[in-house]
Amino acid sequence: MTDSLTEFRGMKFPVILTKEDDGYLVECPLFEGCFTEGDTVEEVLANIKEVIDLCLEESESRERARKFKLGEVEFRFVTVEF
Repeated sequence: MTDSLTEFRGMKFPVILTKEDDGYLVECPLFEGCFTEGDTVEEVLANIKEVIDLCLEESESRERARKFKLGEVEFRFVTVEF
C-alpha cells in the first residue's frame, strides 16, 4: 500500500461473495469493475483486497471510499414476479 493510501488502512469495504460452479466470485459494489474470482473463499477474499487496493489508486475511487459509511449498506432479497 502506498503512503497516499494509508488513510484507508483498516477500512471495511462491502463485498458480495457468490458461489459459482467452479469456485467463487466476489465484487465490491462501491467501485465499478471491482471484482475477482478464486477457487476458495480464502483465495477470493485475498484477491479482492488486492483489487480494492488497485481501485483506490484512482482519485474517483478514493473519493467514493471517503464518503462511504458502513451503516449505509443493507443486504436484502427481492422476489421477481412475472
